[in-house]
Amino acid sequence: MRRDSKFSISALAPAVVAILLGLLIAACTAILDISDKSVPPTEESALGTTRFIPVTFNDLAGWATDNHDAALTAFRRSCDRLRARPAGEPLDVKTGSIGLYGTVGDWQAACRSARDAQNARAFFEQTFVPLAVEGAEGPNGLFTGYFEPEIEASLTRGGPYQTPLLSRPADLQKIDLGDFDPALAGQSIRGRIEQGRFVPYPDRAAINQGALSSDALAIAWVKDPVDAFFTHIQGSARLILPDGRVERVGFAEKNGRPYTAIGKILIDQGALSRDEVSMQTIRKWLAANPEKRDALLEANKSFIFFNRTGVSDPGLGPVGAGGVPLTAHRSLAVDRAIHALGAPVWLQSELPEENRPSGRLMVAQDTGSAIKGAVRGDYFWGSGRSAGEKAGIMKSSGRLFVLVPPHLARKAGLLP
Repeated sequence: MRRDSKFSISALAPAVVAILLGLLIAACTAILDISDKSVPPTEESALGTTRFIPVTFNDLAGWATDNHDAALTAFRRSCDRLRARPAGEPLDVKTGSIGLYGTVGDWQAACRSARDAQNARAFFEQTFVPLAVEGAEGPNGLFTGYFEPEIEASLTRGGPYQTPLLSRPADLQKIDLGDFDPALAGQSIRGRIEQGRFVPYPDRAAINQGALSSDALAIAWVKDPVDAFFTHIQGSARLILPDGRVERVGFAEKNGRPYTAIGKILIDQGALSRDEVSMQTIRKWLAANPEKRDALLEANKSFIFFNRTGVSDPGLGPVGAGGVPLTAHRSLAVDRAIHALGAPVWLQSELPEENRPSGRLMVAQDTGSAIKGAVRGDYFWGSGRSAGEKAGIMKSSGRLFVLVPPHLARKAGLLP
């Protein structure tokens, strides 16, 4: 659940306004524009830099043998969230654009049908049309995996529990640039005010060195600092407490600093090859090089803040950016600047558990800092060690298909 407080431009000093205006101008060149205007009906159509091409369900390899019931259950959870939202709101408010995915109202009929559907496969085939997605690099893209770690932690500091997970600081501000210019919808900056100036928030190294009060902000203390780091990467974790109880931490905010993949650093240094780099090999390198650990981890300046909750249903994952609990093997993280959360998607890629190309019906229910591009996704494997082993080695080329109500495809000029 990623709810952010609004920040008024009127509260900023004049110098801060100048900074923001500069950022607005610079950001204009980086915005991915997906037009929502009608275009003449053709066999295929380009919306901005992303192309959506009509196909049939028969074109989806493995469609007939997939577990559609599991996907329907995940889709119903997204529908429960949609029913509480205004009908005229864009399906995904992050982009601020109606685009291909339309409004909440455009999906209400599908959600009503989903509630009473008895045959999951028939429901999807009768309610949606599949569209192949192509980005600037073509139809193929990268698909990785993520999971919810289970780590040893304590709610109080002591003994081996010395690495804190921090809650969101009160002075951290997120500014949504789309509030000032609709062309910048989905873009934001984070920082804090110091002596009348809006400045970047401290990075990972500064926070580790005491820029924030750990004693005041800590919601848990982790036994292994590497576990804490990968909790930042995954955005959530289950905490196994000393008395056996299980708590959960989930994403609350981030410091706004750029994310750097430490695996890439190890590749650039020649410590690992591109073919062998994975979460498991990175952990092995860190264990074998403890004197270099902190410097490598702090090369990733991004820092995540958390909130703590209980685990009401052990079978479900943490709440994703779409506001619903994630479902193992059925929730996909996508680039929210392009795709709307809540939409069904078909992933065609090689999964580590199968070692062969396969297809799976999923729902776009999350996003991530490293998930950028039209044909790019992060596959949620679930919670615990087994899920982590699969997620850690998943790095596959694949294709992405989105399922939308037919009237939206016609409105976009994709169907006659």
